[in-house]
Amino acid sequence: MQLLVTLVGKFHMAVPRHHMAKGKQLRRRSHLALKGSVLTKCSHCSKMIMPHQVCKFCGFYKGREVLNVLAKELKKREKRTNARK
Repeated sequence: MQLLVTLVGKFHMAVPRHHMAKGKQLRRRSHLALKGSVLTKCSHCSKMIMPHQVCKFCGFYKGREVLNVLAKELKKREKRTNARK
């Protein structure tokens, strides 16, 4: 029994120190709102893409081709036709 008393004495529940007004709480949470995504124009195909990402439409990044989109599309089509057989 004494062991139980000593253990209970060491651990405390979390209790708010002060009452927080609803206005203060909402002002604190005002920065938690979701922000709209920022899009930039691709330098090669002029489609709107996320900044610092390879364009998924043309495969270009910073003015040079990084990803061969046509080869990727052909490979995907070939895989789809083989799966149907």
